[in-house]
Amino acid sequence: MPRSVALVKWTWPRVALLAAVLVYLGGLLVLPLGALATQTAGSGFASLLSDLSSPDALHALFVSLVLAAIAAVVNGVVGVAAAIVFVRHRFVGRRVLDAVADMPLTVSPVMVGLAFLLIFGRDGYLAPMLEILDFKVTFAFAGLVIATLFVTLPFTLREVSYVLEELGTEEEEAAAILGGSAWQTFRLVTLPNIRHALAYGITLTVARSLGEFGAVLILGGAISGKTQTATTFINVAMEERREPAAYGMALVLAVASIALLLVLEALKKVKEKA
Repeated sequence: MPRSVALVKWTWPRVALLAAVLVYLGGLLVLPLGALATQTAGSGFASLLSDLSSPDALHALFVSLVLAAIAAVVNGVVGVAAAIVFVRHRFVGRRVLDAVADMPLTVSPVMVGLAFLLIFGRDGYLAPMLEILDFKVTFAFAGLVIATLFVTLPFTLREVSYVLEELGTEEEEAAAILGGSAWQTFRLVTLPNIRHALAYGITLTVARSLGEFGAVLILGGAISGKTQTATTFINVAMEERREPAAYGMALVLAVASIALLLVLEALKKVKEKA
């Protein structure tokens, strides 16, 4: 039986290692958040409330929340479907496509924005068709949606894929033998088994979409009252020396991130008990 952590003897090397880890994490995580909270509080509550209740700030925050909601719904559906395809089916090019699905985790969002400009921009490959359809992508809300969906694509897909691989196919095959249709098997067997992974992936998706900056800046242009998100609002506010507004919006996003982290921890505990 493994020894309990409480029974581990605290030697000086272990104490030094613990101290080094705490100092490192504190310096990278806790200290910046504390500085942000202190700076925001120093601006005064009245000034902070005034800056955050301005039409531009409220619109930017609303756009970010809408993008997060769209990403959660789309990736919730597409992520589950793609995970089932990658894990449960075998076809030519599956491994390549599976690897490509992780591309948003490895490439710079700024590069993604530039790549989409080559497709949807004024002189892009699809520009003639978009002009005929009178549909605008760049410097419009559609561009923000595309950028957000791209950067958040892998999270739900990967979380669900890991669980499907671990579960195997025994329960699904049993349901099929008993006469269940593909939809009944998914709804009554597969979905209940992946619900925690799905919730975890959607939470990560929301967190990532709220913090996206590079791709939405390139594709959306941070037009005030139109394509400005919470993150691009912070950038514009800093450039215009409206520091209280920038710090206030940054604190709002920080609080949202902490709340999402608490949700993730709660989901972990639920999953462990299940």
